[in-house]
Amino acid sequence: MLEVFVDAATAGNPQVSAVGVFIRGEGHLIHWSEYVGEMDNHMAEFTALVKGLELAKELSSQMVSIRSDSQVVVDAFEKKMIKNPKFKTVLAKALELSDQFDFCFIKWIPDSQNRAADALAKTELRSHK
Repeated sequence: MLEVFVDAATAGNPQVSAVGVFIRGEGHLIHWSEYVGEMDNHMAEFTALVKGLELAKELSSQMVSIRSDSQVVVDAFEKKMIKNPKFKTVLAKALELSDQFDFCFIKWIPDSQNRAADALAKTELRSHK
């Protein structure tokens, strides 16, 4: 099973964001981050989810456990819907990717358990300020 930890960091006016993904399991230990430009924190969190799923798909097609400290992302993914139309396309992409795994689930975790992904996102964001 792959454990995929995802997080985003957003700062400034206009808001600029970066995402971090930490993957462990099945012999993998991956630290990945990317500057994603101008977007609010929720969109950045959804973007991190999509990137985490994309990276996991390159490694396995079996069991994936996504971990996020964003309650909005976790709730939307679990319910397979979100009211805000702004996030519908990115949620649809995440759900499409999740369907490519034999088993994929998401779990909310507190910030204290998401330090690796958080540090990756924050470091990437600082390098673009």
